[in-house]
Amino acid sequence: MNARAEVFEVGPRDGLQNEKAMIPTDAKVEMVNQLSACGFRRIEVASFVSPKWVPQMADSADVLAQIDRVTGCSYAALTPNMRGFDGAVAAKADEIAIFASASEGFSQANINCSIEESIQRFEDVIAAAKQADIPVRGYISCVTDCPYDGPTAPARVAEVAAKLNALGCYEISLGDTIGQGTPKTISAMLNAVLSEVPVQKLAGHYHDTANLALDNIRASLDLGVRVFDASVGGLGGCPYAPGASGNVASEAVVALLHNAGFETGVDLAALEQVATFAKTLRS
Repeated sequence: MNARAEVFEVGPRDGLQNEKAMIPTDAKVEMVNQLSACGFRRIEVASFVSPKWVPQMADSADVLAQIDRVTGCSYAALTPNMRGFDGAVAAKADEIAIFASASEGFSQANINCSIEESIQRFEDVIAAAKQADIPVRGYISCVTDCPYDGPTAPARVAEVAAKLNALGCYEISLGDTIGQGTPKTISAMLNAVLSEVPVQKLAGHYHDTANLALDNIRASLDLGVRVFDASVGGLGGCPYAPGASGNVASEAVVALLHNAGFETGVDLAALEQVATFAKTLRS
């Protein structure tokens, strides 16, 4: 039997959140339902942030209410604070995600507070999640490079990862937010983080802005990482557009993992069909 690796599908949230034209709720629901049928074990479908900042996610509760939930699949929601957590719980999200940064400049620009302040904010959310028996996943942004501060020190990423792990995150997703990481810088970052957090609790979230996401995944596989975030159809930005988020396409990651001898549980042919549908949702 082949070793297992997992693709965590983030297209319905990370892929769609920056689309400027409002996507109908029923189209989002259809996208999630099609992804569920592909065999994913985890899909991030919602974001309970202020609709003022992310209007595309204003219907998150409706999406969670209308999807056809498949047994064995966890439907996740991003929650920046207690208000978001309460919304996610009311909408019956199976798990939540919190997000920090390894870069002070990005933390200030993205959530208007320092890294330390952001982690303190999450303490109440994680305590409430534990009380409600809801798993919490942690994201760390800018793990190799920051658009404000330049290169990110691997030791800084390890420090933030250790704090999220100590708070109780069951998994920590390491984000190459601007897609400038290389196999060398990704490996250096991972080696630092692995001194603080076991590899079984890590995931790679590598954007393909510089067309290096698949190479970075290969480097991460060599170090034992077995979970990778990806967005169906590469939704979330064009690699050739300045400043685009450039999510790596789920179908490309699944194909890479299958070719490398890993089982993912995902039907690649079905996923490629969903990718065709997902691309029609682009503005």
